[in-house]
This record gives sequence, C-alpha cells and structure tokens, in this order.
Amino acid sequence: MMYILQADVDNTWLAPYAYTIVLLGFGFFLFRVFENWYASNFNKPLFRHFFVYKKISAAQVTILENEFYFYTLLSAKHKRQFKHRIATFIASKEFVGRDGLVITERMKTLIAAVGCMLSFGRKNYEYSLIKYVLIYPEEFYSEANQAYHKGEFNPRQKALVFSWKDFEFGYRINDDNLNLGIHEFMHAMQLEARKSRDIDATRFSKQFQNILKRLTHQEVKDKLDETRYFRAYAFTNQYEFMAVLAEYFIESPTDFKDHFPQLYDHTQKLLNFRFAGY
Repeated sequence: MMYILQADVDNTWLAPYAYTIVLLGFGFFLFRVFENWYASNFNKPLFRHFFVYKKISAAQVTILENEFYFYTLLSAKHKRQFKHRIATFIASKEFVGRDGLVITERMKTLIAAVGCMLSFGRKNYEYSLIKYVLIYPEEFYSEANQAYHKGEFNPRQKALVFSWKDFEFGYRINDDNLNLGIHEFMHAMQLEARKSRDIDATRFSKQFQNILKRLTHQEVKDKLDETRYFRAYAFTNQYEFMAVLAEYFIESPTDFKDHFPQLYDHTQKLLNFRFAGY
C-alpha cells in the first residue's frame, strides 16, 4: 500500500487579514456603542446620512419648488438630502390608485415629500412598516371599522391610505394645523417606534413619554382647558394627540412654542427637527 505524503499548508499569511477583520468588527462595535451613547445624551443621531447620491427629475424638483413650502426653506445641503430621501421613498413603495384614480408623479412626489419632511431629522427615515400607498379620489369606506375615512394606516396590510382630495387640502394650506399626510405618517412612525430598537425609536419613545408626563401637570391641564389650543380630536387618545401635535408643530411652530414651550421642546427632540427655522 502506498501512502502519499502531503506537505503542510502554511496559512500564516492569513493572519494579518484575520487580525484586520477582528479589529474592524471591534471598531464597529465601539462605534455603535458611542453612537447610542451620543443619541441618548444629545437627543439626536450622531449622523443622518452616509451618502447622498439619489436624484429626482427636474419635473419633480419643480413640483417641490412650486407646491411644497417646506422645501423652499431648506439650505442647499438639506435640499440635496431631501431629494435623495424622496427618491428612496418612491423607489421602495408601491403606489396604487383606487376607484379609478390614476397615479401621477405629482401625487408620488407630494406624498413622499410629506413623509420625508416629518422624518427629516431621523437617521432611519424610510418607514419600513409601509409597503403600499393606496390613494382614493376622496373619502373611502374602511373595512377595518366599517366607517368612512379620509386617511388611515393599516399595519397588517403595511398600507398607508389617503383620500387625495383631503391630502391636497392638508398640505396646500400650510398654517391651519390640519394636515392629513402628517397625521397618518405620524401614526406609522409611532408604531415603528414601538416595534424597533434603533436610536430613532429610542428617542421617540423617550420624548413621547415626556410629553405624556407633561400633560399630567395641573398647570398644563389648566392652560389646555383655558386656551382650547389643540382641536378636540387630539384628546381621543394618546396616539391621536401625538398625531395632532405633529400637525401643529410643523404648520405653526412659532404659535405652538409661544403657547406650550415645553411641549414644543419635547416634540422638536422627538423628531430631531433642527432646520428650516424650527
């Protein structure tokens, strides 16, 4: 019987690569620890973007310039980030017209713009719980609770649903504190904060609890009763209150801050809204 002897394989050349991989992994771990510490202590993400490279069409830019006031308030740098986020949002969602409604680029752009505006201070801005955006011409019948709605977020179907007539009314008048898009996107953001453990969700949950605690203070209760500042629907439950609060924060920040400065501060930290004059 013949035995074939094989020479020992020298793998020592792999050692530097193995050390590099270990060091990179440890460095990434330390970075994540620091990132979480920073977000916890400063109430904002360490950074919001790695890269900004996606673009939208010239026609979509014109829509933003002519119809979306928030976009005109942004710096050149923030405009690039905003357009990148709109392109990302549109590419990751399926837009579906209902009751014969034909989806247009204008519809996609404006809906994406409202969602990206609300999440603009976040690192995680893509609304992972939303897969479909369903658009009806006007109020629609919801099987969820057998009633007519102007908008809703259906987490089971991963669907955000709008009446286009009411969505348009909401963003066109930008200082009446009635914005259907902001309201429904906030509901999606709330549920995401409950399901996720990322730095945005942690900050959201922390400031949400601060807002609820603030509402238990007698002086705040008295002022709410005295001024009737927030519309009655806000007091349906804590989630509707937060959705309405977001509408007031975005559409009339100066007035909101004058009436309830601490609630404004908590909302600003919750959204990390530190641009466009906020």
